[in-house]
Amino acid sequence: MLDLRLLAALDAVARLGTFGRAAAELGYTQSSLSQQIATLERRVGGAVFDRPGGARRPLITPLGRLVLSQAEPLLAGEQAARDVIDRFHAGGGRVDVGTFQTVTNVILPDVVERLRAEHPDADIRLFEDETEQPPLDALDLVFLDSGGPDDADRVEVFRDEHVVLAPRGLLGQGPVALADLDGRAMVALPAICDQAVVEGALDAAGVVPDIVFRTADNQGITSMVRAGLGVAVMPVLAVWGQRNDPALTFHPLEHAVPDRVVNLLSRGTLSPVALRFRELAVDAGAQLVAELTLSRSASPPLP
Repeated sequence: MLDLRLLAALDAVARLGTFGRAAAELGYTQSSLSQQIATLERRVGGAVFDRPGGARRPLITPLGRLVLSQAEPLLAGEQAARDVIDRFHAGGGRVDVGTFQTVTNVILPDVVERLRAEHPDADIRLFEDETEQPPLDALDLVFLDSGGPDDADRVEVFRDEHVVLAPRGLLGQGPVALADLDGRAMVALPAICDQAVVEGALDAAGVVPDIVFRTADNQGITSMVRAGLGVAVMPVLAVWGQRNDPALTFHPLEHAVPDRVVNLLSRGTLSPVALRFRELAVDAGAQLVAELTLSRSASPPLP
């Protein structure tokens, strides 16, 4: 099999016309380049250049042209591979990310915009999966608000408390005790991930709400609460966009449900672009939590 270095030497001399220029381009001494051409000629069984001597340029032979014609696609493929590898190390390439509604709405817009500004060649693929165990092996990174596989690497992106969302006037003002939810009509997310934590906390407190409707759509939850179908227990960030809706009230929980913790999971070595995506996600989560804290202090949204 012919060494790509020998073929690159042949190509450089043919393009540049002299052994000296070819050696300079490839970073060799002229004598080293001559040795490589000689090695190539031994392997192909004949001269690839005629060397007239003096100031006259070497002339590629018919055998040299034949070898070069076969070498060109190999050299082009090697260059393409080098380009791809260089882009990979520079933060290019593809990153596959599993997400869910809250993350899609409040975290990813900032992360995607910043990553695309830094690495325009990055190929960002997002997959929204509301299951409890998303296919981590098929993705680089997965946002998850439940435990996930024990062998996954994880970093915390953000956490937020749960509140009771109710039609205005139904629950009055101030906090709501968990016991007040016993037997009450409730609209809920599917009983997986964080919702499973919520219902586990209610069950541990001996509270059994009457769940009249389940939907995976956060907007659907708020719409049905607004319509009077029932109350809901939701993480703050999942309903933060509706905090100024005059038809709704938000109430802290006495004997609070555990905070929802959103982690970013991965397994094994990450590419540079995936590592940068994770850094930006953690930064966006920290900024979001800071903004929510400041907003609550300036104008408490929980009447």
